[in-house]
Amino acid sequence: MEAPIDAVFAMLTRFEHFERAAMRRGADVQRIDDLTTVGVGMKWLARFQVRGRTRELKLEVEVYEPPHHMVLDLTSPGLHGDTRFELIALSTRRTRIMVSLEMRPLTLSARLLLQPLRLTKSSLTRKYKERIASYIGQMEEQYRNSA
Repeated sequence: MEAPIDAVFAMLTRFEHFERAAMRRGADVQRIDDLTTVGVGMKWLARFQVRGRTRELKLEVEVYEPPHHMVLDLTSPGLHGDTRFELIALSTRRTRIMVSLEMRPLTLSARLLLQPLRLTKSSLTRKYKERIASYIGQMEEQYRNSA
């Protein structure tokens, strides 16, 4: 991405922006911690529809090491996972962002929920990469407009 690492990390940690984006897509998102600063221990509870059923997801900032690393722990009944963000400064104005998502089923019903996703993994991976690339493009545009 064409932006300094500090600016990229700051954009990735605008949690209010992500809360509003999820709500625009129909999710109910509530912050459930009492922290006044951004960091480890921030927590949210999100409710949203998947396959006609309401799902619940708890998110917690597990690792917060500006400007290089952040991990969000994801917990849902029967599922556990995490999203990792790793940033590397390639130069003073260029940053590499690596984003990964891992979900692990804890119950048989969760395995059944994830099984169709495994069958379409290549399609989902392509869509995931496109979505991340689109968001990175938006972040670059925001940085250019703010500079």
